[in-house]
Amino acid sequence: MIRSLVNGIPRDQVSILDRGLQFGDGLFETLAVVDNKVCLWERHMRRLQAGCNRLGIPAPDLPLLHQEAMQLVMDERQAALKIVITRGASERGYKPAAGVSPARVFSLFSWDGPCFDPVRISVSNRRLGHNPDLAGIKHLNRLEQVLARAECEENVHDALMLDMQGHVIEGIMSNLFLQNGQQVFTPLLNRCGVEGVIRKLVLDVAKNQDTEIISGDFTLDDVLQSDALYLTNALGGIRFVSEISGYDWKPKTSFHPVLAEAATSVFS
Repeated sequence: MIRSLVNGIPRDQVSILDRGLQFGDGLFETLAVVDNKVCLWERHMRRLQAGCNRLGIPAPDLPLLHQEAMQLVMDERQAALKIVITRGASERGYKPAAGVSPARVFSLFSWDGPCFDPVRISVSNRRLGHNPDLAGIKHLNRLEQVLARAECEENVHDALMLDMQGHVIEGIMSNLFLQNGQQVFTPLLNRCGVEGVIRKLVLDVAKNQDTEIISGDFTLDDVLQSDALYLTNALGGIRFVSEISGYDWKPKTSFHPVLAEAATSVFS
């Protein structure tokens, strides 16, 4: 870690009573810093505010968040900025104390910068549980991903995660797009999964191009029958999948125009 702030103060510790520590009661965003610029700031802040509204956490002051972010970024050419918002500190028990004040935790980490090489992935044996109340938001409860990543092969970039019904939902740390011909598909995230910032960027670019991206339920067989696969996240951008470990699958087409255009906006 390069630098950190907790509630605007340079430090690397939080209270043992913080509800993010006790219960995972909060949200986080991970943002790319390229050429001293925090990429896609507005998109990340919209998702953070939406998540706070879903959890009933008072939305943070955006100008203050930006000020603290830039205080950390300073002259870093490339870095990864993590922002954690928790409900704050309270005594033991699930019910938050009256008047609890949200906490802001900023951390800046070393990062090698964007990489555009195709990636090799696998398929995780871990399954995602359904919880429509939490689906889509980037809350702090990430044990499913922690366990999946711990079991992930060392020589793969990411692994696809399925739900209990056998639907492919996302990667451990990314969203998924499938391509057949010129048609693009992406899994529904109304029961589980995270609605990634880059996923939303791709959907917006497609809308601007009058190109339909179909959201639906897809099985692993659907994935294996696709012509191309893409993984998206804030630090990885849009990555073309070259291989799925353990399966006889290879891409059959080049980058789709919608994904290619969206890729130019990720780190600009």
